[in-house]
Amino acid sequence: MSLHAQETSRPARRPLRSTGAVLSGLLLIFAASLATDQLFHAIGVYPPWGEPMSTGQYLLALAYRVVYAVAGSYVAARFAPTRPMLHALVLGAIGVLLSAAGAAAMWHMGDHWYPVSLVLISLPCAWAGGMLYLRSRHHES
Repeated sequence: MSLHAQETSRPARRPLRSTGAVLSGLLLIFAASLATDQLFHAIGVYPPWGEPMSTGQYLLALAYRVVYAVAGSYVAARFAPTRPMLHALVLGAIGVLLSAAGAAAMWHMGDHWYPVSLVLISLPCAWAGGMLYLRSRHHES
């Protein structure tokens, strides 16, 4: 095989599509989490902003954040130009970093187990979202 043929047979790198895929997943997670938080504060499921929440309320927040993190990772994998699992896991790594920063900034507020949990769920949720996408793609073929 000639050098030219080898170069043209490689998949083209698509950094903008890769970035867009990861950002789409991140946007879904942020928007859904913030909208749900806002709704639950508005309808009285959660106390007013800035007031402490109960363990049950934190568990509820953690539950829907798990769902949104898996969904966001699925989106990142779905729109990835290549290597969908890598894109899902990159989103998970971003989640680890953002959750750790949030935990450090909010450490003085509320229960410590909650922000630590957000850090710990990021990569497993990313893996789950990537696997859901890979399985759905496998079933389509």
